[in-house]
Amino acid sequence: MEQEKQEYDLHENDFEDEGYRKFLGKVLTPLTPFLNASRDKELRGLDFGCGPAPVLASMLELKGVHMQTYDPFYAKTPEVLKQKYDIITCTEAIEHFHTPHREWTLLNELLAPRGLVAIMTKRVIDKARFANWHYKNDITHVSFFSEATFEFLAQRDGFEVTFPASDVVLMRKR
Repeated sequence: MEQEKQEYDLHENDFEDEGYRKFLGKVLTPLTPFLNASRDKELRGLDFGCGPAPVLASMLELKGVHMQTYDPFYAKTPEVLKQKYDIITCTEAIEHFHTPHREWTLLNELLAPRGLVAIMTKRVIDKARFANWHYKNDITHVSFFSEATFEFLAQRDGFEVTFPASDVVLMRKR
């Protein structure tokens, strides 16, 4: 775990980095219709795997979402894992799940009815491309997902799934 954290500490994602905020806009933009449709309600959100600088949580706060953060290295706040959320974001984090079934089950349990999970991760296209895929070579990337994986989870766990961008997945609880 210490080697893993040392790798994360090399990331330079911070609030002042306009490029990073633009990158996060890839997940924030498709969330806008959900946020707009919920204006009459105070939304509660969780940025799961927020890293050392919870930039996306801050961006969602500016849009009126009351955000909490959780990260096993940088924001280990177990009390936030005892609440329900209307929106859960998991950007560039799901590929770091060592026990993806357990973490997915937790996210599912934390999500309120009709809630939305927004995931950003590179997806596996096929076996042939996986062999030469640079993304799998990051030692901290231990779980990989395809569209079929997310469609399976949606079917099994009662979600509607959409893929608004090549590395963005929205899963809305039915």
